[in-house]
Amino acid sequence: MKGVLVTAGAAVATAAVLRGARDWGATAAERSLPLPGDELVAEPADTVTRAVGIAAPAAEVWRWLVQIGQGRGGMYSYDRVENLLGLDIHSTDEIREEWQHLDVGDEVVLVRPGWGPLEQGYALPVARVVPGEAVVLLQSPPRHPWRAVWTFAIVPVGDDHCRLLSRSRAERPASRAQRLATAALEPVTTVMTRRMLLGIRERAERSVRSGAGVPAVAS
Repeated sequence: MKGVLVTAGAAVATAAVLRGARDWGATAAERSLPLPGDELVAEPADTVTRAVGIAAPAAEVWRWLVQIGQGRGGMYSYDRVENLLGLDIHSTDEIREEWQHLDVGDEVVLVRPGWGPLEQGYALPVARVVPGEAVVLLQSPPRHPWRAVWTFAIVPVGDDHCRLLSRSRAERPASRAQRLATAALEPVTTVMTRRMLLGIRERAERSVRSGAGVPAVAS
């Protein structure tokens, strides 16, 4: 009996560690917080929320977030790794007016056309935009085998700080092969998303320190 209890305890502890890695940086309240886009996958098989605190006004973080995408501001992640794969992603260190607009129906390119096995490239359409607050990207059939959303939301914490959240909600892939492939890629997704959130934080905080950012709202 003691051995069974020890094994069960170890399994619970391992599960907690893995969940903490998947939901990197997010508090329990943030994991349960309703976000724009949740309604697009009403009964997800999997939900992952990641978050980072940023010492910059929400409006400043929005300026960097809204630029995401290959051929735009980049993904603010590990460009060298992505470009070793030929993805041609270059994360910007500047705000550019032509990248400051995203509308429903626009596409955020993740893989450029002509890349390897994805001759048409791979992009996620913008399903919802809440200006200054959230961007929701949607993947769905027929371009993708199952339905999922990737939401980025900015939650103000006072006038000069905020939290940046990334949430994915996905239906259960239909085939075992798809489920295995998704599970195999999850550590990569966690690492790249974490770096993306940190990359946006670094740029927003640097901009504020330099005096070039959006000023905090006076109390």
